[in-house]
Amino acid sequence: QVQLVESGGGSVQVGGSLRLSCTASGRSWNRYHMAWFRQAPGKEREFVAGFRWNGGYTYLADSVKGRFTISGDNAKKTISLQMNSLKPEDTAVYFCAVDPNAILSSLRLPGQYDYWGQGTQVTVSS
Repeated sequence: QVQLVESGGGSVQVGGSLRLSCTASGRSWNRYHMAWFRQAPGKEREFVAGFRWNGGYTYLADSVKGRFTISGDNAKKTISLQMNSLKPEDTAVYFCAVDPNAILSSLRLPGQYDYWGQGTQVTVSS
């Protein structure tokens, strides 16, 4: 059984920083994507950042470029999201997810991901 365990999150003021981590267990994949998505109340789930197993390539949504950094450890099936210069619009539940098919063109599509964490709340207040 695949498990994604997330940690981090919490409440910060505008301009603050938080770090999220996620570890996948229960199955090993030869190729995969691991990613962070977020969902704010009343909004659709959106891509934030992704990690590709092959070469450790990373991808970021335009809205977080220059502020967020994703890193990954292929051997440990772990990704982390360092979030700096947080804004109120970053407030959301953040989800870790795994796509075991690793189709690059679908990296940013939540429907492509088979496994999801329980989510962790990030709240940025002004």
